[in-house]
Amino acid sequence: MASAWWPCLVLALLSGLAASGFPRSPFRLLGKRSLPEGVVDGIEVYSTKINSKVTSRFAHNVVTTRAVNRADVAKEVSFDVELPKTAFITNFTLTIDGITYPGNVKEKEVAKKQYEKAVSQGKTAGLVKASGRKLEKFTVSVNVAAGSKVTFELTYEELLKRQKGKYEMYLKVQPKQLVKHFEIKVDIFEPQGISTLDAESSFITNDLLGSALTKSFSGKKGHVSFKPSLDQQRSCPNCTDSLLNGDFTITYDVNRESPGNVQIVNGYFVHFFAPQGLPVVPKNVVFVIDVSGSMAGRKIQQTRDALLKILDDMKEEDYLNFILFSGDVTTWREHLVQATAENLQEARAFVKTIEERGMTNLNDGLLRGIGMLNKAREERRVPERSTSIVIMLTDGEANTGVTSPEKIQENVQNAIRGKFPLYNLGFGNNLNYNLLDAMALENHGFARRIYEDSDADLQLQGFYEEVANPLLTGVELEYPENAILDLTQNSYQHFYDGSEIVVAGRLADEHMNSFKADVKGHGAVNDLTFTEEVTTEKITLWSGAVPSTFSWLDTVTITQDGLFMTINRKKNMVVSFGDGVTFVVVLHQVWKKHPVHQDFLGFYVMDSHRMSAQTHGLLGQFFHPFDFKVSDIHPGSDPTKPDATMVVKNHRLTVTRGSQKDYRKDASISTKVACWFVHNNGEGLIDGIHTDYIVPNLF
Repeated sequence: MASAWWPCLVLALLSGLAASGFPRSPFRLLGKRSLPEGVVDGIEVYSTKINSKVTSRFAHNVVTTRAVNRADVAKEVSFDVELPKTAFITNFTLTIDGITYPGNVKEKEVAKKQYEKAVSQGKTAGLVKASGRKLEKFTVSVNVAAGSKVTFELTYEELLKRQKGKYEMYLKVQPKQLVKHFEIKVDIFEPQGISTLDAESSFITNDLLGSALTKSFSGKKGHVSFKPSLDQQRSCPNCTDSLLNGDFTITYDVNRESPGNVQIVNGYFVHFFAPQGLPVVPKNVVFVIDVSGSMAGRKIQQTRDALLKILDDMKEEDYLNFILFSGDVTTWREHLVQATAENLQEARAFVKTIEERGMTNLNDGLLRGIGMLNKAREERRVPERSTSIVIMLTDGEANTGVTSPEKIQENVQNAIRGKFPLYNLGFGNNLNYNLLDAMALENHGFARRIYEDSDADLQLQGFYEEVANPLLTGVELEYPENAILDLTQNSYQHFYDGSEIVVAGRLADEHMNSFKADVKGHGAVNDLTFTEEVTTEKITLWSGAVPSTFSWLDTVTITQDGLFMTINRKKNMVVSFGDGVTFVVVLHQVWKKHPVHQDFLGFYVMDSHRMSAQTHGLLGQFFHPFDFKVSDIHPGSDPTKPDATMVVKNHRLTVTRGSQKDYRKDASISTKVACWFVHNNGEGLIDGIHTDYIVPNLF
C-alpha cells in the first residue's frame, strides 16, 4: 500500500486464552431458548456506535461494537472497520466480560511481523490493509465463550481535507446484520462558523434516510445523527438481513470573512488559508497518456471519454498539448497551442483517434512533455502570468527504454527542476504506484489511483476538476523567524479554487501576545499579499476533556448542562450556573501604545449572596456580610481624600476615601462607586496576607 503508516494492533491477551480458557458468563442460559432477532450463527451484535467530534477540521472518531455469544459453545467474533486512508489509529481496546485488554499500535516496518507472531502464539491481533478507493480495513477476531459479552472499541483520527469547496467526512457502514442499537453521531465545532452542512447515504433512499437522519447547524456548531430503527435497517419489510451496506458521507464548509484564519491552542498554532473570488490563473497543460497494449478495451475508451469532457472545461486563456507514449512517443502538436474554439475542436478529433499499441516507454513520454513546457516558457509561447502542469496517466510499468524506477525518477526531477508540478494517475493495480507517488511528491504534485470500474472516466474528470482552476502560484506563508518553531510545509506551487492550505507550527513563547502572518502569491493580474494579525487572547470552555475556543471578537451564547455563557463582542462575558450566581468578566482595553498599561480583565460577581457560606479566597471571603465600623473621619494627606479609622475582624485600620469605576453594565462607560481603600495590601482586612493568594499559574 502507498501509505507510510501500516498499523498493527497486538492485544495483551494471554496465549493460552482459547475458548475453554474464558470464564463462563452469568449471562449464559442453560437449555433451549429462542434467539433474539439479529443473531447470526449464534452471535448477536446488539450495539454499534460511531461517535465523531470534529474541531477545526480535525476529526476524532470512536467506533464501538458490542456483541454477545448466544450459542451454547464458544464462537469466533470478528470486528471489521473500514477507515479512510488518510486516517491514523490512536487506540484499540477489547473488553471481554468486563476485563479490558489494551492494544499496542505498531508502525509499518514491524507491523506485519508482529501480527504474524501474535497470531502464531494464539494472541489476538489486528492488521490494517488496503480496501477500495478511499478506505483501509482493520480486522480483528477473538474466540468468545458461550454466553460471554465482548466490546470492541477503535479510535482513529483524521485531518479533513477541503476539496471542491467542501470538507468531506467519509464513513463506511456495513454491520452485516440487524443491530438493535445502531447510531452515527457527529458533532462539529468550527471557530469560523459553519456555512453549509449536509449528509447523504449510498445505501438508503432519501425518503427512508430522512426519518432516521437529523442534521442541523447554527453559528459554530453542527450536528448530524443517523439512528435507524430495526425496521428501517431491513432490506425488505419482512427480511432479517440489513440494507446498511455502503457509504455515509458528511460534507460541510465554513464562513470565510477573510482569506485566512489562525487558531492557537496550548502554544501551537494552525493557519488555514483559502482566499475566494480571485481570477483564475491561465494554465499550460500537457497530458502525457499511456497508450500501450495493456490499455486496450474499456480503459482506453474511458480515457478518451474523460479527455473529451476535460476539453469542454478548458478556458480560452489556457494552452495544451497531448503526448502519447507506448514503445515510442508521439505528439498531437509540435508545441503548446491555445485553447481556442478551433483548436479545441481539432483536439477532440485527435482524442477520438487515440488507440492502444506496443510497449511502455514511461521515461521518454514524461521527458517529452516536460521539455515541451520548458521550451514554451523559454520561447515565450505562453503568457507570463500563467502556470504549467504535467498530468500523466499510465496503467503499467516501464518495459522499454529506461526501465529503472530510480533512473526515471532522477531524470524527471532533473528535467522539471522544481518549476511546475507533476500529477500522476495510476490506472488499475498492475503498476508501480510507489514510483508514481514518489515522483509526484518530489515534484510538488500528488498521485491518484484510478480504479478499474464503470466510473473510471468520472474519476479522471474528478481529479481534473481539483486542479482546473489555479488562483495563486508561488504561494509563500511567512511568519516572524524568532516567533515560530517546528513549522510544517509553508511553500506551495499552487493554490487551487475550492482547496485549502494548512500550515501548523509551535510558538517559541507560548505566552506570546501576538504575531503577524503574511501570505504572498502570484495572481492572474498581479502579485498579492494577505496579512493576518494573530492573537493568543482566547476564551476556552471545557466540557470534560473537550475544549471549545472563542475570542473577544465573537458574539455567541452557549447553554449546556446547567451552564449559560454569553460573549458580547469586545465587551464582556457573562457566566451563570442554573439559578445560582452570575459572573461577569469585562475586557478592559487601553491605548495600544501605552508605555506601561496593557489590556486587562475585570472579574465581577453578581448575586454574591447565592454563593455557599464556605466560599473563600481573595474575593470569596467577602461574598457574605461581615461586621465593620468606620469612624473618626478626618483630613488626610490628600485634601480631596479624607482618612478614617475602620474596625474590622478585631483590627483597627487606617483607610482612605476614594472611588472606583464599575464597568459591569457597560464596558466602555463606567459608573463611579464611592469606597474606602485599605492600605498595605489589605493587611488586617483579608484573612492571612496577600501572598497567600498568589499562585504560579491558573491551571
